[in-house]
Amino acid sequence: MICDPNATAELQGPGVLLLLFLGDRIASVGKSWCPDCVRAEPIIYKLVNESESPVTLVRVYVGDKPTWRTSDHPLRCDDRFKLKGVPTLIRWENGAISGRLEDYEADKEMKIKELLKSSEVQTKTI
Repeated sequence: MICDPNATAELQGPGVLLLLFLGDRIASVGKSWCPDCVRAEPIIYKLVNESESPVTLVRVYVGDKPTWRTSDHPLRCDDRFKLKGVPTLIRWENGAISGRLEDYEADKEMKIKELLKSSEVQTKTI
C-alpha cells in the first residue's frame, strides 16, 4: 500500500503513472478473489502494452476479501484515493488523481484508452 504521501512521486517515470488497485491473488488458483479484477486485468495490461507512449503501471493489492470489506480499510479512508471498489484504475499526475475508472468501468477499453492518452511499460508491485 502507498502510505507515504510522497511515495507516488518516487514511482513516477516518464509518461503516464497509473495506479491499479486489485484484490489479492489466491495462491492456490493464481487469480484474485475479485471477479471484476480477473476480468479487467488482461484488458488493462493489453492496452498499456499496446500504448505508444511511456506508462508506469503500479499494482496495489488491497488485501484478501475480509480485509478489503472492512469499512476502515486504509485505502477506503485515505483522502487521496477514497476507494469504493476494486479494481480501480487511477491516473496520477502532480501528486493528485487526474482521472479514475471505478470497478464497474475498469474493463471498458474505450474508457481505459481515454485514461491513458500516452504509454511504454514499467510495472511495479507494491
